[in-house]
Amino acid sequence: MPQFASALARGLTVRHIRFMALGSAIGTGLFYGSAAAIQAAGPAVLLAYAIGGAAVFLVMRALGEMAVRHPVSGSFGQYASRYLGPFAGFITGWTFAFEMAIVAIADVTAFGIYMGFWFPDVPRWIWILAVVFFIAAINLVKVKVFGETEFWLSLVKVLAIIAMILGGTAIIIFGFGLPAGANPGLETMLGSGGFFANGFWGLLASFSIVMFAFGGIETIGITAGEAENPKKAIPGAINTVPLRILLFYVCTLAVLMMISPWDRIDGSTSPFVQIFDMLGIPAAAHILNAVVITAAISAINSDTFGAGRMMYGLAEQGHAPKAFAKISRHGVPWMTVATMAAVLLAGVVLNALLPESLFLIVASIATFATVWVWLMILLSHIAMKREIARKGLPASDFPVPFWPVASYLALAFMAFIVVLLGIMPDTRVALVVGCVWIGLLFLAYRFGVKGAGRRRAELADETGTEPAAEYSDR
Repeated sequence: MPQFASALARGLTVRHIRFMALGSAIGTGLFYGSAAAIQAAGPAVLLAYAIGGAAVFLVMRALGEMAVRHPVSGSFGQYASRYLGPFAGFITGWTFAFEMAIVAIADVTAFGIYMGFWFPDVPRWIWILAVVFFIAAINLVKVKVFGETEFWLSLVKVLAIIAMILGGTAIIIFGFGLPAGANPGLETMLGSGGFFANGFWGLLASFSIVMFAFGGIETIGITAGEAENPKKAIPGAINTVPLRILLFYVCTLAVLMMISPWDRIDGSTSPFVQIFDMLGIPAAAHILNAVVITAAISAINSDTFGAGRMMYGLAEQGHAPKAFAKISRHGVPWMTVATMAAVLLAGVVLNALLPESLFLIVASIATFATVWVWLMILLSHIAMKREIARKGLPASDFPVPFWPVASYLALAFMAFIVVLLGIMPDTRVALVVGCVWIGLLFLAYRFGVKGAGRRRAELADETGTEPAAEYSDR
């Protein structure tokens, strides 16, 4: 008979959490989705990533303030239940799990396609089955093993991006691989219509793709329940990772558009292939394939962790089957991991039946789910701050800067993104599907949630406890 623990094990260090956040937000959105964003906005896409990155940073600071005060698994789902009500917590938690499942299904299918580049004669389902079992195994052992795996996978992606930036800079300065008469730099980037080449509307059109690229970074908050020292790990990750991601996106795309006119990036291949090809590296395609395979495994790993921990938190609140709260002797919610593995296997079959034209729709739906979760994080944080002021509670250990102006500006921006999804023809279906999803959740809550699930979450306030100086970054 297997032995079970009574609570999640704390085994994630600052290093693990910092790179988990990078792994969540650096993936398909950057390596492939950036081409569509460039097509929509031209060079102004840099402004879109800067604005979107700033808004996401404020969301993360709001999440960080709550996570340090209440370090629990399930994170923002439980915060919404505590400060906005149990129905808000139910919607937030399941919408995040829905988001992670969609993205993970897309990534696991992409992994099979990537492996087909090297092994074209091997059926795709074999690779997909192998990676699903591998990810399930990693997520079933001690959380520290998961964190260590994610650290090294994310490190490969980060080093690859740095190499791309340095290689692209060398091309700009020395002209390696460029045809005679080429003039890399600002002249190339702005030579096809200027900075706002597609006008202000083009800038707006790029935002749905840009926000999709940042999706998943909120997984940082879910790690609070398993961080060795949330008061150090969460602020350390939030203060550094968003800025790094912003630099990776803006710097990389700026270098790319300084080498090749933006209107030549047609999306037929990854924009990053161009940098490797221009450097004249014979194995460029193989190097890039190795990088995107690593990116896919990292993303699936992080998505499985995030969705599983959220479902565990939902079960604790009475918003999901009690079986999801079962903990293995390693301190891992094994039932949620098994559920995610089953979802991935079912998703493989579904994705095989869908034409590639529907991937934009899937990305748009994921964007709706992501922005919805961010909206609920901001609303929960605002409600918490009001309660702190009303009850005279101790000030937070990790407060949001420029409160309350910054929080309300971020809230308005996220609401604006939801409106944009409905205005843009290519993404309108995402808003329709999102509204249907919220309606289904309302019915599920109305007829399926009873007892404890109808009560607000009760969260311990750890403000002023466990000094961060007692812990080290391992």
